[in-house]
This record gives sequence, structure tokens and C-alpha cells, in this order.
Amino acid sequence: MTWSWEYLPSEQHVTAGAPADFLAAVEQRAAELVRAAEALYLDGISYQGSGEPMRYLDVAGGLLAYYVVPRLELVVCQVTPPPAP
Repeated sequence: MTWSWEYLPSEQHVTAGAPADFLAAVEQRAAELVRAAEALYLDGISYQGSGEPMRYLDVAGGLLAYYVVPRLELVVCQVTPPPAP
């Protein structure tokens, strides 16, 4: 298995109406989170503890909420885009 990230519940639902620059920043941060999780959980599939709690990052004026699921080698992301001008 290999580490990845995804939107919850779906990319189409979560990103609808979000600015393109915000989504690009979210995707960049999500890729960084995947690399960090991969380094922290070298064998995520055999991980026995509970998962991490939901965490939050300010990204390009919006909010990225994420949590790491080591046994699935997955970073799950939800976003709140910045307010419209």
C-alpha cells in the first residue's frame, strides 16, 4: 500500500465553488502531510494505536481540517474556502 490523501465526503462536494488558488494551496499542503505521515508511520498498515485527532491549518485564508488514518495509509481532508470578497 502507498500513502495518499483524499477529500471527505468527495472532491466534488468539498471543493465546489472554492477558488482555484485556494485549492492549489490545499493540494500542496495535503501532499506535505502525506510525506510527513509516511515518515512518521513507516509501516502504517500494521499500526496498532488509535488514529490521530482532527487537526486544522490556515491555508490561503481558508481552513484545512485533516486527520491521519495510519492503517489505511491515508490523510483525509475537509476544507472551508476563504470568504468571498
